[in-house]
Amino acid sequence: MSTLRRARLGSSGVEVTRLGFGAAPIGNLFTRVADDDARAAIDTAWDAGVRFFDTAPLYGHGLSEQRLGAALRQHDRDAYVLATKVGRLLTPTVKKDDDGFVDTPPVGWTYDFSHDATQRSLDASRARLGIDRVDLLHVHDPDEHADAALRGAFPALRKLREQGVIRAIGAGMNQSALLARFVREADVDCVLLAGRYTLLDQSGLDELLPLCVQRGTSVIAGGVFNSGLLADPSPGATYDYAPASAELVARARRLAGVCARHGVDLKSAALRFPLAHPAVACVLTGARSAAEVAENARLFARPIPLALWDDLRRQRLLDERAPTPSSELEEAVR
Repeated sequence: MSTLRRARLGSSGVEVTRLGFGAAPIGNLFTRVADDDARAAIDTAWDAGVRFFDTAPLYGHGLSEQRLGAALRQHDRDAYVLATKVGRLLTPTVKKDDDGFVDTPPVGWTYDFSHDATQRSLDASRARLGIDRVDLLHVHDPDEHADAALRGAFPALRKLREQGVIRAIGAGMNQSALLARFVREADVDCVLLAGRYTLLDQSGLDELLPLCVQRGTSVIAGGVFNSGLLADPSPGATYDYAPASAELVARARRLAGVCARHGVDLKSAALRFPLAHPAVACVLTGARSAAEVAENARLFARPIPLALWDDLRRQRLLDERAPTPSSELEEAVR
């Protein structure tokens, strides 16, 4: 078993491994995952040294939480950090929402960012997980509900943190502008930024990441493969869960070409790039099989020549404001 380095989330005292396990795929995202395969993915992450696991009620309409909890219950509860989310309440119904998850339990969901719903969501998540303590709670995708979340969910999370029920609070979204607002107004310890600080999209630099450095708020970088385009930059690849444009495919292929000249897999570079920014504590990657987890862990740990980053910058494939990995970072992630 390898040992991954850790980083603290803000001032919370919660320390996460620099590589985390995202549990959306084991909730049957787009395709069905067998119970045994989901369990093998989680066990392989554990054996690779991962000690940060992220899920949500949305993922498989509770299935991801159930599977993750069943696998983690065999381990010492103090040995890992567990995150889930609030903002979507699961409701008994035969209706299946069009959210990308297939073969899910017969429940749907409704948005609810109220104070009371936040506590009910946490209670339900703990029941599905079969684990009585969650370390980190995020407000999940409140894109059209920011004011409601600031009035209801965030005060509820702060109260739970003050009471010691949870250890840290945050927000998870696929955009950076509202996350910046929550950093300013909601006293969060961290934010989960999906897809907006990657080799392809560094728009998180416009406001959010500098603000997080200023405020001492940590960033968890998710979606670092941009839904698959940086894993396989070929025609038909997806970007933000939709078919990638020809322009984006061409840019991803240029990135892959530069990486290849330095003997580096594009996925390795995508996994390591976000960690160079001082606000970023962790890279969170989803996987649906033991093989995917093992590959991600191997690529994450592989040495990357510093000349690669200089070359990417010369080719104008990186925002000039983006920090790039240093020799110190190379040592720190291994």
